[in-house]
Amino acid sequence: MTLPAPRTYLDIHILQTVPPANLNRDDQGNPKEAYFGGVRRSRVSSQAWKRATRTHFAERIPQQDLATRTRRIGTALTDRIADGTTADRETAARLAAAILDHLKISAGKKDGDTAYLFFHGRRQLDAVAALVRDRLDELGALDDGELAAEIKKLPVREKFSTGHPMDVALFGRMVADIPALNVDAATQVAHALSTHAVELEFDYFTAVDDQQSREETGAGMIGTIGFNSATFYRYASVGLHQLRHNLTDDAAAITAVEEFVTSFARSMPSGYENGFAHRTLPSLVAVVARTDQPVNLVSAFEEPAEASAGIAAASARKLAREHFQGVRNWGETPAFTGVTHAFAAPETADQLREAFGEPVAFPQLLEGIRTHLTETLRQAS
Repeated sequence: MTLPAPRTYLDIHILQTVPPANLNRDDQGNPKEAYFGGVRRSRVSSQAWKRATRTHFAERIPQQDLATRTRRIGTALTDRIADGTTADRETAARLAAAILDHLKISAGKKDGDTAYLFFHGRRQLDAVAALVRDRLDELGALDDGELAAEIKKLPVREKFSTGHPMDVALFGRMVADIPALNVDAATQVAHALSTHAVELEFDYFTAVDDQQSREETGAGMIGTIGFNSATFYRYASVGLHQLRHNLTDDAAAITAVEEFVTSFARSMPSGYENGFAHRTLPSLVAVVARTDQPVNLVSAFEEPAEASAGIAAASARKLAREHFQGVRNWGETPAFTGVTHAFAAPETADQLREAFGEPVAFPQLLEGIRTHLTETLRQAS
């Protein structure tokens, strides 16, 4: 019998400076903001950065090993059922509808759509389609009542409840109609906040009509777009024990942690990216493994960082002090710490070393994470 993984949280702390940008807009089209520590901060929602992280996954992981979130699961299932068979599409669509009816997923307004986005693995959908693909003629000949009775005998829910892809295992799934299909997320992602006060600015832009005659004056179009620039504190935590439960495999869980840390650190929301070219890399990535609870260190910036010799460096020192004092005050020594950073000035580098240890390159940080998690799971087996 496989024992459950020990309670282990892997906290990821990131400092990242972004130039003028509009990464994640609100209902007015301006960058999202929040009040924290009595001042207005720039904010990027957790949903926006999770989406960016999943998009980065897609560039690194084979598509069939990933999930997709869609209302059009009926169309996708119809395609899978019909693929490689001689069945007409009408029969495949009828069987797909019968399967979704059996699951009791609420129908959407459009034919074939569900009432909400359904997060499922591509391999899971293939497994469901395989349940009926070899019986198309038999099942297609049944009337609606007989077909529903036959579909009821098939392990449809079991196929959606096992073999979760990495992103479902990490981010979870909630199906209000079918609690049995819910997957508890192994990952928590915080809203990114600027470590300092931020003012909203506006860019007034014009566009010239290339076909405009010399007699005509004025711009072909004018407009404004809101933007700001900020050094962000970004935080996420992965529960290894929950991830191990979702994936039921030690090696897969460790790989999923590595891929999440990589994609979370290297991803960027794409809002207005062509107009601002805002992609940067973090100036600091610190990873802390804990056995007590996840700990967000955003309280380091309750008092806003100020630009004396660089906001990023001041933010790094604040983060180091917050972590160091938290470990000292609460007496919970982390099981693992590792850091990658770009700060060379002794004042900052020394404080980071005292808090998180000797800095290493990002590939070595990932290697250290893998070694620690492998040993953690080995000791539990």
